[in-house]
Amino acid sequence: MSSEPPPGSGQQPPDDDPFRKQPPPAEGSGSPYSTPPPYGGSPYGGGDPYGGGPADPLAGMPPLAPSGRRTLARIIDMIMVAVVVWLITWGFGVSEFDVDSDDMQYGKSLAQSALAAVLYIAYDTILITRSGQTLGKKWLGMRVANLDNGSTPSAQTTLIRSAVLWIPFAFCCACIWTAISGGWSYFDKPYKQGLHDKAAKTVVVVSTT
Repeated sequence: MSSEPPPGSGQQPPDDDPFRKQPPPAEGSGSPYSTPPPYGGSPYGGGDPYGGGPADPLAGMPPLAPSGRRTLARIIDMIMVAVVVWLITWGFGVSEFDVDSDDMQYGKSLAQSALAAVLYIAYDTILITRSGQTLGKKWLGMRVANLDNGSTPSAQTTLIRSAVLWIPFAFCCACIWTAISGGWSYFDKPYKQGLHDKAAKTVVVVSTT
């Protein structure tokens, strides 16, 4: 099996991409990062699960973002987009539930679900493609990066990531799916990936800008 990590965006990041991996420091530079990790392995434990080799895709990248901070950023994003969804559906008379004088029938509108999916996917895709950050991630100092080269994900990669996260959320599983997909990062090793990260081959790292 090849020891090269798989492509994340399908293209090499441009030379002026500020988020691409930085080359390792030269030996004798005095950097604390020039010392090899103990036991000859990755500081994150293990090799590359995608390529099967010993190479560490995280070499030259910022530290992985804490899962708790990721959860808080996601809650911020969900609230902001949910407000927009509510305002639009309220303006067009689309209600999440119908109420009559006898009982309350909860029946999530297909139109509202479709609108929520479109807005959540568009929100994530547009912002992450531009800078690797949604507003929640920007405010909390994180960004999404391609696992293989550390660059900002392409629109195609981000669309896959967003669709895996938001389509089940909007149409069937709501907060349960968000908890499963995002909560996966609490237990995943060595890259702290949610299920949507695994689908897109991305990681969430601490922002250095």
